[in-house]
Amino acid sequence: MSNASAPKMIFVNLPVRDLPASIGFYEAVGAVRNNDFADDSAQMLSFSDTIHVMLLTHDRFTSFTPRKIPDAQQTAQVLLALSEASRADVDSVTQKALAAGGTEPNPRQDYGFMYGRSFADPDGHIWEVTRMDVEAALAANKEAAA
Repeated sequence: MSNASAPKMIFVNLPVRDLPASIGFYEAVGAVRNNDFADDSAQMLSFSDTIHVMLLTHDRFTSFTPRKIPDAQQTAQVLLALSEASRADVDSVTQKALAAGGTEPNPRQDYGFMYGRSFADPDGHIWEVTRMDVEAALAANKEAAA
């Protein structure tokens, strides 16, 4: 029986080559370590009460799937996105990622109602960091459809 009042949560599982370095990177961009779900092959970090990242060594990751782990420096399987409250917050998170050894793989996006930047972690996993004014986005969409 499910609890309808419980919020849905997301756990992003990422294969990483250097677990300690990846933990440090994600802590630098604001994720908080949860040692209840950690061992020498895995570490859970949380961006919020509902958004979590499970960093897994390649050996641990392959215990969940027989599929080959793509090289995220060369290919993209997903683009992960995090929302922020303001443009300044988008810039702050991106700057923290760059200072911690990440790269900025895509140019800034500024559509007025939406502002975004991206960073890639040391393994190449891309995160889009965005601030969107939903009401302005809906109004722009209605104008475009008219």
